[in-house]
Amino acid sequence: MLETRYNILFEPVDIGPVTTKNRFYQVPHCTGMGHLRPQAHAALRAVKAQGGWGVVSTEESEIHPSSDLSPYSEQRIWDRRDIPALQLMTEAVHAHGALAAIELAHNGSHSPNLYSRTPPLSPVNMSVDFIYPRQARKMSKTDIREFRRWHRQAALNAKTAGFDIIYVYAGHTMTLAHQFMLPETNTRNDEYGGNLENRIRLTRELLEETKDAVGDTCAVAFRFAVDELKGKDGMQAHEEGRAVVEMLAELPDLWDVNISDWSNDSQTTRFEPNEGYQTPYIEFVKSITTKPVVAVGRFTSPDLMASLIKRNVIDLIGAARPSIADPYLPNKIKEGRIDEIRECIGCNICVSSDMLGVPIRCTQNPTIGEEWRRGWHPEIIKPRISKQKTLVVGSGPAGLECAMQLARRNYDVILSESSAALGGRIEFESNLKGLSAWGRVRDYRVHEIQQKTNIDIYTQSTVTQELVDELDIDNIFLATGCYWRDDGVGRSNRQGITGLPNINVLTPTDVLQQQDSLQGPIVIYDDDQGYLGGVIADHLSSIGLNITFITPSSVVSPWTENTLEQVRVQKTLLNQGVNIIPNQVLFHAHKDKIEARCVYTDRVTHIPCNTLILVTERLPETDLYQQLTAPTKTTNLKKQRHIELIGDALVPSLIADAVFSGHLAAENFETPQNEIENALFQREMPSLTHPRE
Repeated sequence: MLETRYNILFEPVDIGPVTTKNRFYQVPHCTGMGHLRPQAHAALRAVKAQGGWGVVSTEESEIHPSSDLSPYSEQRIWDRRDIPALQLMTEAVHAHGALAAIELAHNGSHSPNLYSRTPPLSPVNMSVDFIYPRQARKMSKTDIREFRRWHRQAALNAKTAGFDIIYVYAGHTMTLAHQFMLPETNTRNDEYGGNLENRIRLTRELLEETKDAVGDTCAVAFRFAVDELKGKDGMQAHEEGRAVVEMLAELPDLWDVNISDWSNDSQTTRFEPNEGYQTPYIEFVKSITTKPVVAVGRFTSPDLMASLIKRNVIDLIGAARPSIADPYLPNKIKEGRIDEIRECIGCNICVSSDMLGVPIRCTQNPTIGEEWRRGWHPEIIKPRISKQKTLVVGSGPAGLECAMQLARRNYDVILSESSAALGGRIEFESNLKGLSAWGRVRDYRVHEIQQKTNIDIYTQSTVTQELVDELDIDNIFLATGCYWRDDGVGRSNRQGITGLPNINVLTPTDVLQQQDSLQGPIVIYDDDQGYLGGVIADHLSSIGLNITFITPSSVVSPWTENTLEQVRVQKTLLNQGVNIIPNQVLFHAHKDKIEARCVYTDRVTHIPCNTLILVTERLPETDLYQQLTAPTKTTNLKKQRHIELIGDALVPSLIADAVFSGHLAAENFETPQNEIENALFQREMPSLTHPRE
């Protein structure tokens, strides 16, 4: 039942000519589906609407071939041929009583145009944002008029497709409107450059023309980044950011305000642990305009949401990542199920999917992106097929997810954990600096498991073959995890490091246990090149230890480019005095030093070292699996067991992958093999029936 103090969150809000049923607003965010996977995209957005979001938006939608973001799959509204695909989304969203919004976008110099091969456009001649030896050309006034025409036509096509809210987008430093607005990217000396009034001229024209084209039935939203977080070198909320709001105050029907660039707007909990972190930058907007305001800040707390509304800071609760982690967040608040919210952990695995050009993934919600392909739902899972008992060994992210979902299917489950605490690798990683929010992966699942009457939990319990035989359970899911190698074998060195007995060698899991007794010089060797090596260096240096960080990569933690963190990672380590030595492969250890070889020149360097922390590769823990599946003389006399490795015990990877693996195992249990294969091979096929136009 809805608690009275949250009533305000479920009030309708007028946005121009349309009204949203509540204050929950899924702002535009990428899915990796876009124009290539319209059915999957529609299904994903439909679940958001079903979960109670009052407004559900697309990702950025390219309005013209000169804004081609290939190979990334964003939405497209190039011409009328895109309308049917977009209608799939609007109809799916409308079916659940939500409004559908589209973010019209021309990305200017942020568009490499690798598919269209059209010269990129920009306020001035400048390099494109991508590492590609191409430049964008300065737009003439004719180009500007053409761009305005494209935008107007896209708005009309969006209206035809059934959208209720149509965006003008000037944010994240990645759209033409924003690039014209910023003095760093606009040094023109005509009426579209120079002073702020001239720099916002194009934005004003887009807003006016969009309202003229569709404003009779569609609301016009304006997405605007009020601050670049560059200080005096960029737009600031209390200076030009505020001035833009003052100049355009009543023109849009809705202000969608945030900060830029994307890495600032979508900061991870590792570097920004507080929800509502954007509030200090956007709270002035409501004092200037009478139009409703939506803002984001990784909101998961209904108390903070209600407080922001009551304090007249914003009118609508904007969310991208929290709506991915839990599409049913609004309904859970409405139904008094707040303790069931799957809170976003701010890891940016969702962002990494877009950066890699693949359908969206989430650490907390393994069903995201699988709504159409596999028919998965974040809150509903098919019932059990038989009364089979199940045993899950290991309570890491895979084991917890598998046990929880098997119990949801109404199977009887035994969950066995060898240690005293549930959580597996989450117990370790969430105790490292900056990763405490990752504990939500464990906490959400442990809480639900503890409410179930069909799960028996045993901690400090080591499962053996004899115990399995004694329990007489034929369905066993082994989430036994993995362990870090201590021989130096990794991506850049398949032979390992010689001489390791000469030196004190630790793996990542040893770090917390021994951090108070580590003897320097301390070297972290990161050949995993993911996130963990950088986290450990940050953790140890922050408690006062002198650290040398060596990696074969040219930068620290290159994987974190995909989570928008790499710059922050490297900056933090440098500020904490970590000695970073890139482009080096370790190959030999002595008593008090190690030898590294340059990846380019083979030049050898000697580095002082007493304690060597190896972050290289992991090996799956499969001993129990080997025992249970080993052929015996009585094999044919026994019932056939279902024995399945899941999570890191199957293949070491991200926590998100482990959660997915556990969910997949639970979903597929007792499912006919042909159905499993059909889901695996399911994809959207291009139509060959449309003639060239």
